[in-house]
Amino acid sequence: MTHLSRRALLATGAALVVHFSLDAPARADGPGLPGALADLPQLGGWVRIDASGTITVFTGKAELGQGIRTALTQIAAEQLDVAPSDIHLVTADTARTANEGYTSGSLSMKNSGTAVLHATAEMRALLLQAAASKLGVAVGGLKTEGGFVVAPDGRRLSYGELAQSVPADVKATGQVAVKDPATHRIMGRKLARLDIPAKVTGGAAFVHDMRLPGMLHARLVRPPVYGATLISADIDAVARMPGVAKVVRDGSYLAVIAGRQWQAIQAMRALATSCKWSDGRKLPEQAGIFDLLRGLPAQDTVILDRSAPIPDGAKRLSAQYRRPFKLHGSIGPSCAVGWMQDDQLTVWTHTQGVFPDRAAIADLLKMAPAKVRLIHVEGSGCYGHNGADDAAADAAILARAMPGTPIRVQWMREQEHTWEPYTPAMVTEVSAALDSQGRVVDWQYGVWSNTHSTRPGGGPGAGGGLMPSWHMAQPMTPPPSKPIPQPEGGGDRNGIPLYVFPNARVTSHFIPQEPLRVSAQRGLGAYANVFSIESFMDELAHAAGADPVAFRLAHLQDSRAAAVIQRAAAAFDWAGWKPQPHRGRGFAFARYKNLAAYLAIAVEIAVEPESGAVRLIRAEAAIDSGEAVNIDGIMNQTQGGIVQSCSWTLLEALAYGPSGIESHDWRTYPILRFAAVPESVRVQVVNRPGEPFLGTGEAAAGPTAAALANAVMDATGKRLRELPLSASRVKAAMAS
Repeated sequence: MTHLSRRALLATGAALVVHFSLDAPARADGPGLPGALADLPQLGGWVRIDASGTITVFTGKAELGQGIRTALTQIAAEQLDVAPSDIHLVTADTARTANEGYTSGSLSMKNSGTAVLHATAEMRALLLQAAASKLGVAVGGLKTEGGFVVAPDGRRLSYGELAQSVPADVKATGQVAVKDPATHRIMGRKLARLDIPAKVTGGAAFVHDMRLPGMLHARLVRPPVYGATLISADIDAVARMPGVAKVVRDGSYLAVIAGRQWQAIQAMRALATSCKWSDGRKLPEQAGIFDLLRGLPAQDTVILDRSAPIPDGAKRLSAQYRRPFKLHGSIGPSCAVGWMQDDQLTVWTHTQGVFPDRAAIADLLKMAPAKVRLIHVEGSGCYGHNGADDAAADAAILARAMPGTPIRVQWMREQEHTWEPYTPAMVTEVSAALDSQGRVVDWQYGVWSNTHSTRPGGGPGAGGGLMPSWHMAQPMTPPPSKPIPQPEGGGDRNGIPLYVFPNARVTSHFIPQEPLRVSAQRGLGAYANVFSIESFMDELAHAAGADPVAFRLAHLQDSRAAAVIQRAAAAFDWAGWKPQPHRGRGFAFARYKNLAAYLAIAVEIAVEPESGAVRLIRAEAAIDSGEAVNIDGIMNQTQGGIVQSCSWTLLEALAYGPSGIESHDWRTYPILRFAAVPESVRVQVVNRPGEPFLGTGEAAAGPTAAALANAVMDATGKRLRELPLSASRVKAAMAS
């Protein structure tokens, strides 16, 4: 049998045909299979062992920098009693892995991690049964270690020998017990991230680093604004430029392909200069966007309705909170590589959903999905639906234009900033009443938002979800935007507070009309909703004359929520806080989606009185995401989420106007720089061995935003309800 390294496999584009269906997995006959096993019960779809003993584990989820390659490797190694280095993990690849949809929503561990946990436990049980039959001993007398099953008398059989006795089409039962957490040697421990070394040594870490034999480089010329169409371009002159292999035009879709990157960039710039475009669609005025959103037609859904009498004399408070459009801010512009060989198309991409993106690309090119293969390779930054899927479409279109030649497409920075789908602007309004004891007796909350997902997917017209399709001679139309239903939610994610209020009503106002192109960003609507709820909880605590931490605990009945709040407050020494000039403290809490990780955070900030600039000095967080597979990974993800949220909350807002997008580089869209990184970000991980995986990556964003706003109030005496908490906004508030 020939073994291909990961790099060799990427270079050849070869497909491995496996015995189970990847596209339309059959749900298991019986209910109750854990995680993603419910959709793909065949064990061979998750773990296979060849005659040499090589263990290959498969996941349909993608490594996006969140560390799942490491965590899933730890799970498999633990259950199979081998070293992590003995596990070969294959991630999202339409020819090799299960269709697990998108890697999003902090669901990788809950779904894929749970499937790998149980699949590898069942594989170990099957190996033990096979060994018991061969050795003539009871299963209970055998043990596994280092890739062998060992009998009491010392006889041993390798996994490679035994795997040949395991039927290829065996299905999971869900009845095999996983290992007792008390016996764990690998899960629940720190393991160095497997994806980090290449990233910090300049190795081949990202799709941007891919180089295939004979590969050419492509650059795109995009319309200046939404809806503009190409009138003319000097294609012939550009085609004669040095190194140019081809100029591709399809309607208003325009690209150059050249031998070297710089040649492609030079040709792109010359081509762009020669273009004449029609007028496109005008964008709204930035200053009036929240009033515009508040006034657009909306589809209203009540997602919480709890009634109880409101006592006479209750004190009522009301507020409105606002979040602007934001960029994903991926450090590396989107990139993809396409290769059309005969009638087979392979695309290497940092999409978060290889199967949905394949369906959209197949629809765009009018190809059978079976003729299109997408392989996930990490990109330099994602955080939701950025330009990755569109870049994959570009690579597919241009690979079809030059069959037989690998084509590498990379967007320019200004293209990433001006054409990616933005995170939606949002408005929330909240009103609450306090009784004479300072308890919340009524809660009324509304959120106005566009959709939080226009990701390309399956179904008729799927190609219309890809931006390049809009510019072709036969343009496609984006599918109509839809809300994401509860309990996950989209714009209303985390709109239902975890606190227990006797009288409460929460209404989601979904706005179908989109002033700008929008889609998913890390956390979806949870960031704005938690910012709003937790800011208002502080306002209510202040009105009640209560300590903010004690006030939250008084309105909670969830013991795990209380535990993280108490851990974060103790780590910060909340009770021992001593006020200082221009310094403030803030606290916030949420359970992500009300069904994933619990996170509480306390922060200390400094406000520069002359400029109004806010600096996060230190943060103390506590997180409970169920059983911890990699403690260090959970800490990394939480720290990263806090720092990113700090950037969102203090700096980031998309600039635009009627003539188009004005944020086109890092000067016009500032993000947090190294010099502004907090002095200390510490995370307490509340490990709950044996409990379900809850997911970690998106839990920190909303609580961090609210904690910062609450700290600004503490430092300045001014409540800011519109993001970002920029220096100019804080200074204006202090002067008012």
